[in-house]
Amino acid sequence: MKILVIEDEKAAAKRLISLIQQEIPTAAIVAQIDSVKKSVAWFQENASPDLVFMDIQLADGLSFEIFEHTKVSAPIIFTTAYDQYAIQAFKVNSIDYLLKPIDAEELASAVKKYQSYHQAHSAPKPEQPDLSQLQQALQMLQAPGYKNRFVVKIGEHIKAIPTEDVLYFFSQEKMTYLQTQAGKHFIIDYPLDQLEEVVNPAAFFRISRKYIVRLSAIDDIITYSSSRLKLKLKHSDDSDVLVSRDRVTDFKQWLDQ
Repeated sequence: MKILVIEDEKAAAKRLISLIQQEIPTAAIVAQIDSVKKSVAWFQENASPDLVFMDIQLADGLSFEIFEHTKVSAPIIFTTAYDQYAIQAFKVNSIDYLLKPIDAEELASAVKKYQSYHQAHSAPKPEQPDLSQLQQALQMLQAPGYKNRFVVKIGEHIKAIPTEDVLYFFSQEKMTYLQTQAGKHFIIDYPLDQLEEVVNPAAFFRISRKYIVRLSAIDDIITYSSSRLKLKLKHSDDSDVLVSRDRVTDFKQWLDQ
């Protein structure tokens, strides 16, 4: 199987390729490309691979732009830090999508979907994605009016944390923290009430007075009582993360969008 990897983050590309090779030992990685421009050139100059793993945000733009300049006939598995709400809008000719950080089991599941697709289509020729739907997805990803990053202080240094890297926000002892996908947490100068207004409500949900969470932060959801839910969050030692009783219905609707 010939696989093309389009990913601009070196560490993410290295991990993805390692996971692919573990899951498909016979896979041949034909190229690893880090930009829209290089991707367009590659598709124009090479035969179609069997499968493409494509990140959404690349060094010089969004991967949607590739489809505006060249034909992509291979099945695609998108990789992204964004949540399901946006992915559904452009899941037009993709086999599946993987949320970063990519999990080995999720990748294995995506590969199985591809294999099932391939068996059902001996000569798969997926249609070119509908660019109008891709444009709608682009607008969702760039939802205006919401914060794109948060500035944090680390000792004498200042760092900007992209919102897409945030798993959840929480309050503790009158301080507000953001938790990153890398497992680090930082103090920020925003109370949760204000954060609720500046983050995209399709991506984040206020589950209680203490937490605002992203879907990809949730490892497990447990029925706590007849009207309560308990969450297990990534990189959290808090064993008592509860969805407030009056928010359970809205939370379930948010999960199902």
